[in-house]
Amino acid sequence: MRSFASRLSVLLLLTALLGAVACTASDRAVTIPNPAVDAALAKTKSQETAVISGGCFWGIQAVFQHVKGVTNATSGYSGGAANTAQYELVSNGDTGHAESVKITYDASQITYGQLLKVFFSVAHDPTELNRQGPDTGSQYRSSIFYGNDEQKKIAEAYIAQLDNAKVFPSRIVTQVVPLKAFYPAEAYHQNYFARHPDNPYIVYNDAPKVAHLQQQFPDLYTGK
Repeated sequence: MRSFASRLSVLLLLTALLGAVACTASDRAVTIPNPAVDAALAKTKSQETAVISGGCFWGIQAVFQHVKGVTNATSGYSGGAANTAQYELVSNGDTGHAESVKITYDASQITYGQLLKVFFSVAHDPTELNRQGPDTGSQYRSSIFYGNDEQKKIAEAYIAQLDNAKVFPSRIVTQVVPLKAFYPAEAYHQNYFARHPDNPYIVYNDAPKVAHLQQQFPDLYTGK
């Protein structure tokens, strides 16, 4: 999708594809094991950050806004330069950016590995290359932008664990790359799920993800 306007036009077409799209969305959740390699819960309140990408940032942000221990989730761009961190440019697919979400969380309530478990199981399909659902292009790629060596170790170990266990029918294509920078997206993209709950794209693609989070992770789900 080349622009916000073109995405809106596609949203209208989705209303005619309710059955097929809803079925696709409902099939995305996968039950996966806990990460064998993970950080320990902090003994005291500790603010940490994680940056991930896996398709349109509206849904990823919405999922993590409902995860216990997450204090903030911001839609934005990672992977490219500062001067191209704009939606209309990123949508062309040639800026190096991915639509990403920066997650700020309390490490005494949830671990980095637990965040990745949610990411892999309900937030997106990690076996799709440069696409998620109706969105195609490198800006929708699956990536983990690690901020330190521990995050890199946990992410790489978890991907290997899931691939070896053949949890998914295809191998995981998620990139594990160093975080160079995160650029917040435009204001109209922030909290899009909460502000536009009746938007067809949200209803058919993102609402099922939040529902699956509640079903599969009742101990982590928060209705905030």
